[in-house]
Amino acid sequence: MQHNSKGFTLIEAMVVVLVAAILLAIAVPAWSSAMSAAHNGATRSTLAATLLDAVSHSAVTGVEVVVCPYADTAQCSGSIDWSGGWMAFADLNGNRSRDPNETLVRRAEALEGGVHLRSTVGRTRLVFQPNGGNAGSNVTFTLCDGRGIEKATTLVLANDGRLRQGKPSAEAAQACVDGG
Repeated sequence: MQHNSKGFTLIEAMVVVLVAAILLAIAVPAWSSAMSAAHNGATRSTLAATLLDAVSHSAVTGVEVVVCPYADTAQCSGSIDWSGGWMAFADLNGNRSRDPNETLVRRAEALEGGVHLRSTVGRTRLVFQPNGGNAGSNVTFTLCDGRGIEKATTLVLANDGRLRQGKPSAEAAQACVDGG
């Protein structure tokens, strides 16, 4: 008497599980890296758009525009960590704080996907003047994500408004990766 069974043997099921585990072990790191790269690129685009909006608003209105990381109170935080979000506002009275009557030019929300953004020590605010320039010295942003220090980059904003990309020092990259 012959039994005609429909199904898998235990060995066949184990082979399928093993193949699936191998494919998953390959796919998850690649997916994670791709997501980190996407979040990193989105941050770079948002920062560039904020800086462009700040320069444009300042030039059109003739008013200085401040760009800074913000605290929960919707005021500049005074921190070099921009990972919690940032804002650009028209600074009508020049006090470098956003007052209720001052236009919010742009606001960026907290960064996602383990992305961190830090500015140069001492550069917790950027002030754009109507001539398109950035008051003060150049500012260097260090941008990093879950891919590690080797994927960290810098975005250097010159006083004349030019933005260029570079490679951070090992110390700056490590400080960024360690938590923004």
